[in-house]
Order: sequence, then C-alpha cells, then structure tokens
Amino acid sequence: MLGRWLLFLVVLLGGLAAGVAWLNVAGEAPVAAGATPANGTPEQVARGEYLVRVGNCMTCHTARGGTPWAGGRGIATPFGTVYAGNLTPDPDTGLGRWSADHFWRAMHHGRSADGRLLYPAFPYPDMSRVTREDSDAIYFYLRTLPPVRQAATPHALDFPYGTQAALAVWRALFFRPGGFEPDASRSAEWNRGAYLVRGLGHCAACHGGRNPFGATPERGMSLDGGLIPMRNWYAPALTAPEQAGVADWEADHVVALLRDGTSPRGSALGPMADVVYRSLQHLREDDLRAIAVFLKSLPQQRSAASSRKAPDPAQLEAGAGLYETHCADCHGKNGEGARSATGATMVPPLAGNRTVTMEPPANLIRVIVHGGFLPATRGNPRPFGMPPYGLVLTDAEIAALASFMRTSWGHAAGEVRPQEVARFRGGTGE
Repeated sequence: MLGRWLLFLVVLLGGLAAGVAWLNVAGEAPVAAGATPANGTPEQVARGEYLVRVGNCMTCHTARGGTPWAGGRGIATPFGTVYAGNLTPDPDTGLGRWSADHFWRAMHHGRSADGRLLYPAFPYPDMSRVTREDSDAIYFYLRTLPPVRQAATPHALDFPYGTQAALAVWRALFFRPGGFEPDASRSAEWNRGAYLVRGLGHCAACHGGRNPFGATPERGMSLDGGLIPMRNWYAPALTAPEQAGVADWEADHVVALLRDGTSPRGSALGPMADVVYRSLQHLREDDLRAIAVFLKSLPQQRSAASSRKAPDPAQLEAGAGLYETHCADCHGKNGEGARSATGATMVPPLAGNRTVTMEPPANLIRVIVHGGFLPATRGNPRPFGMPPYGLVLTDAEIAALASFMRTSWGHAAGEVRPQEVARFRGGTGE
C-alpha cells in the first residue's frame, strides 16, 4: 500500500508527467508513415511459431475457454487487472493493420501502433532485448493465424495507474529500450542461453521479484527471486543454492527439469509447471542446453540465515501426527519419497527438498493447500498428483504439518505460523 501511495505522489509531483506521456523518450523513434502489413517467408513463419513457444505468448493472450490468441485474459496485478490484447490479424480488433515496424515498436519500446504506452504486464522490459529478426518472425507467424473479431476488454486499474501520465513516469523511472549485448568472453552457447533467459523467456518477470512500483530490480536483470504478485507463489532465486540455483547440478539434470518437469534433483510445481507444459517442453534440445549452461553460470550467494524460532513441542507433535495420517504413505516415513523400478521419481522426497525449507514458506503452504501437480510431458507422460488438503485441514493444522516437515530429517528451517497459511493460501493460484 505504501508503494502505491508513493507512486501516486510521484505522479502528482512529477509535473512533467503529462508532457512526457507522448514523447519518444530514450530513443523511441516514431514508426514511419505508410508502413503496411506484410507476410514473411515460410522459414520466417516457422521460426516465429517456435519463438512464440519460447515466449509462452499464447498463455496470456488466450482467455480461458476462449479462442487462441484472441486476447481477453485478465492479468491480475496489485494495481488492478490488465487484459491481454487480440494478436490475431483481424483488421478492426487485432493486429490486421499493424506492420512489422508497429510490432517491433511494441516489443522494443512498449508502445502500441498508435503510440499509446503499453502496460508492463506485457513484459516489454524483457522483450526489448529480442532482436529485430526474431520480432519480425513472430509478427509474420501471427499474420498467419485465423482472424478473430474480438474487441479489447478495458483494463480495470485503480486511479492513477490507468493513466498514460502515470505510465510515462513509471517508464522514466524503470524502463529504457535496450538490446541483448553478447558477452565476448563467453561461448556462443552461453550467450544463446542468456538471450533466451533475459529476453523472450522473460524469466526475470517472475524470478526477479518486484519492487513496490511493480518493476523488476536492476531493470529486469535480477534473478534473485520474489513473490509473484496476486498469485502468492514464490519464484525462487536462481542465484541462491538453497532456493533454485543449479550451479552444482549436472547440465543433463537441468535440461530434464526444463523439458520434462522433473529430474533427479527437483520437480516443477505451480506456475513453473505451467511454463514447462506450455513452453519449455517444446524447445529444441540445443536451446534447453544453452539455458542450462547460462543458469549454471549464475553467481551463487546464500540467503541470510532464517531468524524463525523452532516450533514448540505441541505443534511438532501435532504435525507429526498429521504427517503420519496424510503424507507418510506416499512420501515415506522419513520423507524419502518413492522411485520406480527404473529409478524414476514417482513421489518426490521431502527430506532435503528445497521447497520444504525455502524462505518464505509460500510454496510449501500452497502445495499442501492446493495440491501438487507436475506437468504432463513427453518425458513424464503420467505425472503423479498430490491431492489438495485446503478443505481438510485448518490453517493451524497446516502450519503444524509444515513446521514438522521444516524441522525434520535434518532440516532446521523453523516454524510456520497459522497467519502465514491464511496469507499464502489465497490468490489466483494460476
């Protein structure tokens, strides 16, 4: 709430806001007059079809039960709801009159064809690093979609966040159009991975966290983790070994996690499972390996030690009983999990599991409340599913169960309080 009022104050005091709103700041050149739609070559269209998979674009631009790519899906933010646009080539409600230059301006500068500033729920701070060649390929693929006449749903944002003036101030503070700068000291494979992670993959949109103004730190370069607004999942830090750092993993295990949603070192749950299902499992093996190489190279730094106190004996006793009743049959008496005869993970171990010990305990709480489901992939076509216990257990019982797991089998992560369960059980869950 404080951050929202600070932003309001910035808008009020920024007398330049109204004037800045329509200026082409930071090199945002206008699109040339007379630009017209065009079609690409078959090779460009095929490239674009692959790239939209990399960017997981269809997920946001398709409403539940709606026509693919026709928009209308609401993206919940702390400032209100932003509705994704229609990307089909309908001339009146979609991109039918957009040129490749218009599309590039949206990707690179965060501006619509008419010059209007776009909301960063569309992650143009990351997309700005996408090359013109890739932007054109995506545009040419979208031109091949069947046109769908579906008008845009008006955004539902609180004042003043729905104004172009507020957006102009936000951009002046937190956005500069950029590009991907290869590191000459690194391999081509590393640079490819960095380009995918930092650009079209927009990993920082979740794993970078958000400041009170809704911007990712370090202008979208941070991968230090943070809560995903309005969803109450925690996107763990890719730069911390006790969260989601993979510096000590074998590259094959990183690739397996990205491609299959499970590996000997961990599994994908929650929003990450959806990313694997809709996007990552469709990537080429060389791109998956390039991402693995880049992620393994990230500098690692351990998070500050937890200051949580140990659970009291009564809470531990209650948690142990709940674990025996609801969890031990699958996860094992000592949290060892279960494997198939071939060694594949059937039920993930809880002993040594980073989701169990991570700070904050948001993801552990959400898995207990809402269940745990891995994505169905070619490498894991019949994933196990954990039932939800949110309607079976009270907040106090879930806190006791989580506290037991966080302090058993060598763990020392400390207690979980019922108030935290109440806080993290809500949200969209998507």
